Amino acid sequence: QVQLVESGGGSVQAGGSLRLSCAASADTYSLLYMAWFRQAPEKEREGIAGLASNGITTYADSVKGRFTISKDNAKNTLYLQMNSLNPEDTAMYYCAADRRWRSWKPPLAPDDYNAWGRGTQVTVSS
Repeated sequence: QVQLVESGGGSVQAGGSLRLSCAASADTYSLLYMAWFRQAPEKEREGIAGLASNGITTYADSVKGRFTISKDNAKNTLYLQMNSLNPEDTAMYYCAADRRWRSWKPPLAPDDYNAWGRGTQVTVSS
């Protein structure tokens, strides 16, 4: 089972930017899908960005145009560049990965991923 460790979270003012990283213990080119999820207090876990091994990306409407998911296979690391942050983006952010085939596009449902990191907190103040 691949191990995932997130980093890069922190506190930022509205309008600011952060870049999250997710270091994987396995070769990321071997992972069919990698994704970022987030969960705010008393809310369900939400898939926000996914990246398939074929390069196809998927974004939730809530982050489209502001967040960018990318991967560096040489470093076995997944990234999430977050720009124009607002207080509604405050949440614990999780990295996830899976090797099972679903579709050409990366899924954004939590049940489609069987490897998870412990999360990194992002707090955006107004």
